[in-house]
Amino acid sequence: MSFVREIFNGFFNFEAKFWNTLIPLLIKPGKVSEDYIKGKRQRYSNPFRFYLTVSIIFFLIVGLHKTVQKFEALANDTETVVAKTKSKIQKKQTQKDLDSLKTEVNNELKNFIIPVPKKMRNAILEEVDKQSKDSTLLKKDASHNSVINLETNLDSKLEIFIDYIKKHPKANINNALDALGYQKNFTNRFLYTRAESVYAIKENKETRSQFFNQLLSYGSIALFIFLPIFTLFLKVYYIRSAYTYVEHLIFVFHIQTVFFMLFTIYFIFLTLKISPALWVFLSLFLVYLYIAMKNFYKQSHLKTALKFLALNSSFGFVASFGIIILFLISFAFF
Repeated sequence: MSFVREIFNGFFNFEAKFWNTLIPLLIKPGKVSEDYIKGKRQRYSNPFRFYLTVSIIFFLIVGLHKTVQKFEALANDTETVVAKTKSKIQKKQTQKDLDSLKTEVNNELKNFIIPVPKKMRNAILEEVDKQSKDSTLLKKDASHNSVINLETNLDSKLEIFIDYIKKHPKANINNALDALGYQKNFTNRFLYTRAESVYAIKENKETRSQFFNQLLSYGSIALFIFLPIFTLFLKVYYIRSAYTYVEHLIFVFHIQTVFFMLFTIYFIFLTLKISPALWVFLSLFLVYLYIAMKNFYKQSHLKTALKFLALNSSFGFVASFGIIILFLISFAFF
């Protein structure tokens, strides 16, 4: 019984700390970080543990949103199939009506033979000849454009492989490389497998969803790795402050936690069929970051604004490379 009591006590204690941390963190930027560093830690959750909890909730909500989207897509596909079936039945019925109408008209016209004047007949023939020439020119232009597009697509080896896979989706990699005249070395094999992945992602919704899920999971890991780098920027920009690296890191964990909380709310809205503008949440986060920096580091508005701009510029520059690397790694291991 004592063991069960300890579990419940620990749970309710965690729950109390969770709410004691969550509400001040949202409405008082920088306050929780400042209190925690000053030693007022009894009422607050551990920053690292709190970050993990909120991030797990965030990814669960994102997963729920994607599941809802899949069910909606499935329902829409079912409705589309039903609509197409009804349309086909109606077209068949309409065709039958048209055929019967043509038969009746032809039967009536048998009794009315109206000769077409020669001038009118020649004019009609000239118009038909003109239309046929125009259609021939269009076909030539279309074929010419397709040749140009084909030459453009053949500029890279990867595009050549993708083009081959479109025509031979079940081809063996060795047979494909032989048919294309490429050596069966590691580079060509790797590129061919990546071309298969590109084709699958492009053509298959399920594969595309799996790829973005993998990208999201890698992104969560990469984001966790980037937090210490973000902390280094803070350490550099506030080099004269008395804060240690760990104290800067606590502030960063709290900031990133708020980021997850805001976008958890965003995805909850999306799941509930409310479509808020993404820029609103991004703006809220940036405003929060500025106020948190001002309250935590206690510097003037001018210094805070300059460091805010420098911090976001530096991190944005590094993050852009990180996103490219993340995408390449996800693509390479997919």
